[in-house]
Amino acid sequence: MSIADNIHRIQQELTGTSAKLVAVTKTHPIELLQEAYAAGSRIFGENRVQEMAAKQPELPADVEWHLIGHLQTNKVKYIAPFVHTIQSIDSLKLLQEVEKQAARHEREIRCLLQFHIAKEDTKTGLSLAEAEELLQSPEFRAMQHVRLAGVMGIATNTTDEHQLRREFRELRGYFDKLKALYFADDEAFREVSMGMSSDYRLAIQEGSTLIRVGSAIFGAR
Repeated sequence: MSIADNIHRIQQELTGTSAKLVAVTKTHPIELLQEAYAAGSRIFGENRVQEMAAKQPELPADVEWHLIGHLQTNKVKYIAPFVHTIQSIDSLKLLQEVEKQAARHEREIRCLLQFHIAKEDTKTGLSLAEAEELLQSPEFRAMQHVRLAGVMGIATNTTDEHQLRREFRELRGYFDKLKALYFADDEAFREVSMGMSSDYRLAIQEGSTLIRVGSAIFGAR
């Protein structure tokens, strides 16, 4: 099937749900991104700062660029002029740098708090206690150029549906708790980014609002 066929099929699956498709374009050439754009994709997810910064000028201005990989503080400045959402906020230090760079460009950057939900030590992310400490800090409360819009998590790489559902429910539970305690009146705090090519259907059932799909659109790299 073509890229367009794959995108249309996934978009049909999302009909009637609250989930949106993030096309994960990492390592793929501009020509394939242009195909995805022509097929209707407007949210592109990249893992690496340099790759995103190189591709951004080659695509139309209405693309929402989401940084979904681990982000080092010293690289925030390269994407601050244009990035729409940083899904991988895992420390107050990183959020402070995003605030600083967003202020320099006089814009607001949406961010998601990344939680560690997988049973794998290689995956990064916050615990609930660490997230609450961040949200209660005077440094966070003083920020004016970042907008926390929800949570993100990467599930264990497994075919065990019960485990995947447990992890997705854990992340959804974190979202619900933070929403109730800290963002009850903030309509912007609404995203639960979970689910990838192999498990996005389960993630949608468990309340995902952003699915990050690469190989099911572009094929294996």
